[in-house]
Amino acid sequence: MNLSINDFRYTYPSERLLMGPGPSNCAPRVLQAMANPCIGHLDPQFLAIMDETQQLLRFLFQTKNPLTIPVSGTGSAGMEAALVNMIEPGDEAVICVNGVFGVRMTEIVQRIGGKLTRVDGEWGRAMDPDLVRKAVKGKNPKLLAVVHGETSTGACSDLSTLSSIARECGVLFLVDMVTTLGGINVPIDELGIDVAYSGTQKCISCPPGLSPISFGQRAMEALDRRKAPVMSWYLDMGMLRNYWGNERKYHHTAPINMIYGFREALRIIAEEGLEERFKRHLKNHRALVAGIETMGLSMLVPEKERLPMLNAIKIPEGINDLQVRRDLLNGFGIEIGAGLGPLAGKIWRVGLMGHTSTLRSVLLFLTALETVIKSQGFKPGAGAIEAATTIV
Repeated sequence: MNLSINDFRYTYPSERLLMGPGPSNCAPRVLQAMANPCIGHLDPQFLAIMDETQQLLRFLFQTKNPLTIPVSGTGSAGMEAALVNMIEPGDEAVICVNGVFGVRMTEIVQRIGGKLTRVDGEWGRAMDPDLVRKAVKGKNPKLLAVVHGETSTGACSDLSTLSSIARECGVLFLVDMVTTLGGINVPIDELGIDVAYSGTQKCISCPPGLSPISFGQRAMEALDRRKAPVMSWYLDMGMLRNYWGNERKYHHTAPINMIYGFREALRIIAEEGLEERFKRHLKNHRALVAGIETMGLSMLVPEKERLPMLNAIKIPEGINDLQVRRDLLNGFGIEIGAGLGPLAGKIWRVGLMGHTSTLRSVLLFLTALETVIKSQGFKPGAGAIEAATTIV
């Protein structure tokens, strides 16, 4: 096989304003941290970085859980780690499904050999607690799981109510926070969440590659009571606990430079402060919605059930979805997401996550979207920018 190095030139991707469902833009400090020298994964300097990363991650999760670590893998690895450690063959799991990622949970449970009870809610709406109560009533499931913020729809479910249901039934409560961690208040100790996982590439604004995860005391006790080994060697939290804990027992080679970047992203969050960060995400979401509605467009999710960091906008009749997204990317360097599943071709998913969640992002997007949909014959209402900038 002949190979010419001239066919493989240095690649420098174009800059994008990442306003899709993830990844979000990274702060320059995060990327700079990742360019630091790579050292060994058992080097004393790196072990100290691991300790600091765990402390910062506990701050973000608002937890005292000792086993709070970044799993080496994307958010989907966190989902699988949470489920394969908690569910053994024959264990009953109640999974709330109101979007694509709830469906993904059900598929993992079935692959493990768990007994699945699926609670289907309306896509684009928060999970109905009454449906969940009916699903667990009179049964003895091991676990209740929900996606806090459905990335596929922009809907946010009420964790406090669902946690209460889990406690009433004496089951473990597992929560997907891939989209919400770092953008909305999710105090897992206060909410009584036993297992929570997320991803680095959304509101944390670090490149994809790690999945923050936290196991509470009840979850660890369930893990220790397992009758069979965890099906995944790589994602066995008992073994990972020994690697990230005081023993530092070798398990795998951690992605050293990725953890540098993750630690820096967590430092940025701590510098801003959680309350201020949550306020920023909410304010920019409200500015975006004000501009969208002034243009004559509408949101998919009812106001009280919307995520501030993932905005699902209904596509007007007669507008070519793919062409709009292409024009935004090629003409303005702005990436947004398409609808998934039954919402394909019906919504745009617009992210305002982490470093991307700024008024500047909102105004650039509104201006670009107005231009693009006008080119397809849609006549947007005037004053979108004014509406967005008056939000306080």
